[in-house]
Amino acid sequence: MTLRLGLSLPQFRQYAPGRDVVSVARAAEEIGFDSLWVFERLLVPENPVQGLYGVPGLPWPEFYRSVAEPLMTLATAGAVTERVRLGSSVLVAPLHVPFQLAKQLATLDAATGGRVLAGLGIGWSHDEYAASAVAPFAERGAQLEELLDVLAAVWGPNPVAYEGKRTVIAESEVGPKPARPIPVLLAASGRPALDRLARRADGWLPVQVPFDRLRSVWSGIREAAEGYGRDASALEMIGRANVSITARALPEEGRTQFTGSHEQIVADVVAAAEAGMDELLLDLQGSARDAQELIDLAASFHAATRAAGA
Repeated sequence: MTLRLGLSLPQFRQYAPGRDVVSVARAAEEIGFDSLWVFERLLVPENPVQGLYGVPGLPWPEFYRSVAEPLMTLATAGAVTERVRLGSSVLVAPLHVPFQLAKQLATLDAATGGRVLAGLGIGWSHDEYAASAVAPFAERGAQLEELLDVLAAVWGPNPVAYEGKRTVIAESEVGPKPARPIPVLLAASGRPALDRLARRADGWLPVQVPFDRLRSVWSGIREAAEGYGRDASALEMIGRANVSITARALPEEGRTQFTGSHEQIVADVVAAAEAGMDELLLDLQGSARDAQELIDLAASFHAATRAAGA
């Protein structure tokens, strides 16, 4: 089976949120990409309470200083495309009011003919939680569980009713409904998160998991899903490649996956396919100065990975 390929939409400060999203989305569909993706970053604190990803002393990258809002970006792309799936990798679930997010995703799915993929995570930034979260950082896992409940209720048949810790929906009619059941994908690494994925999600969004571990972790997820009485064959694994292109090939020892020369990155895509990924999204936006360069890079990598048999 051929690995499906996705492309991250332009959200950084060097891109215009309207014009460039439109041009990249249209070009990606024409090139042959299977999906378009967004991610979420709210802010960059001048005096962060923690390092990047919670690692002490690790600085936040400059390109995080201006990141376009993900759902607005996805809606813009959806309006000018017809075929590609539209995903988030990821929305930080506890930064959103569950009922409002459910309505937004349902409306986007209805408007685009059933193309939305709801990729969710719990985040890591205490500063972002302080600015926007609907639940304390310590309760982020429980808040994601409640969000999943609300999504199922709001997207399900009317009348809708739900009572949770923070969300109460009195018996109501809620619409529009999604065009089809929206797949919910979760970013997960620790034991509780992987268990949640096996119990409740339609797929996994791994990032930077070593290829030699990827297959075994995925096998464990599918086995756990079967243990919960679910059809594991229906689950998808959609990886994210944060691409960093270098002018010359890097030594293989110690090289981070999807970092290196054009040829090394293509080889990593092939390795991802061999490890069992169903789809891989290439985030190339940080490697381009403008939308045209991003389109050119996307076309080049798409052709090269297909030529390599991925």
